[in-house]
Amino acid sequence: MHGATGPVRVKVEPPSSYKAPAADPVIIVEDQGWRRFVPRLEERVLRSIRVAQTTVPDVVVDTVVLTDDRTVRQLNARHRGRNKPTNVLTFEPAGFGVGGELVLALGVVRREAAAERKTMAQHMAHLLVHGVLHLDGEDHHHPGDARRMEMAESRILSQLRVPNPWRAAR
Repeated sequence: MHGATGPVRVKVEPPSSYKAPAADPVIIVEDQGWRRFVPRLEERVLRSIRVAQTTVPDVVVDTVVLTDDRTVRQLNARHRGRNKPTNVLTFEPAGFGVGGELVLALGVVRREAAAERKTMAQHMAHLLVHGVLHLDGEDHHHPGDARRMEMAESRILSQLRVPNPWRAAR
């Protein structure tokens, strides 16, 4: 728009209830080992994210990165001050109209799945749901918060036909 003295800049703020349209996340498979251990990898990732986002409709996931322990260790050290790999890192949206990012470490996920006697696909689904809940503001630092998050994970995972990961742990 132009005024008498030049362009007029108009700042448009989205309404507080605005939610970016749900689109499927970009799936980046950096470590091809994921394909060996999780059949129909992309299909399973998309289904997990879609079901979780249906249950937690205010969350948008833009990117899922399936990588190795080394990469996750470096990201964890840089962004969280913890120089070790972890199963999933969750990165909040960088700004308006942008979704969050989930990054999973193959080695950690494999070891945890084996220790818990789960398939890689089941454990990956659990961690994707876990990440979506983190993007929604859920956390597990305190017992009540942890229990609430576990219950939400269980409900979402049941829709994915993934066994309750907390039932065996108790």
